[in-house]
Amino acid sequence: MIRTVEAFIDEKGQVRLLEPVELRTPRRALVTILEEAPAEGPNETALLSEASLAADWNRPAEDEAWSYLKPGT
Repeated sequence: MIRTVEAFIDEKGQVRLLEPVELRTPRRALVTILEEAPAEGPNETALLSEASLAADWNRPAEDEAWSYLKPGT
């Protein structure tokens, strides 16, 4: 199973995982070094939650609740 774990790498190259990881046997790992500042654009959390929020927002009851804000109603 492939698993992604957030980590911090200090200026000496030491890697510190930000959550505990328990393994039954030693494993290989890949390390991707990200830019210090996040790239301009949408927040990753917002993108990941969009689908679950849309399921709630895109209901007829929601449309009715906010219909008073539509022009011409």
